[in-house]
Amino acid sequence: MAQGQWCLRVTGDFSSSHQLRHYEGKCENMHGHNFSVEVDVSGQELDPKLGILMDFKELKRLLKLVTQELDHKHLNDLPEFTQHNPSSELLARYIYKRMHSLLATYPVQLKQVMVSEKASSKAYYSEG
Repeated sequence: MAQGQWCLRVTGDFSSSHQLRHYEGKCENMHGHNFSVEVDVSGQELDPKLGILMDFKELKRLLKLVTQELDHKHLNDLPEFTQHNPSSELLARYIYKRMHSLLATYPVQLKQVMVSEKASSKAYYSEG
C-alpha cells in the first residue's frame, strides 16, 4: 500500500535590479522587480509529538536567509550571475541549490522553487 506524503509551501520576496545581457529589448537595460518566491518541501513522517512535517517558521527563516543574499542588490554583480543572466529561471535554480543545502539536516525533501517577477510570469525549478 502506498504511503501518503505531506507538502509544505512557504513564500517570500526580495527586491533587486538586473539586466538581461543579449536580450535585444528593454530588459537589456537595468531595471528592478519585486520578486516573489515559493518553496515547496515534502515528506512522509510527521513529528510524533507535534504532528507537523516541519515548522513553517523554520522553513520561512531558511528562505529568508537566501532571499537576504539577493535583496536590494544588482543581481548581475553577484558571483553566480557575472557570466549568466539573472533570469527568473536561473534565480529559481540558485534559490533551489541554496535551499537544498540548508535543508540537508531536516526530514524533508525539497520539491521545487518558484520565482516570479510579477503575478502573470512564473519560473519553476526542480530536480528529479
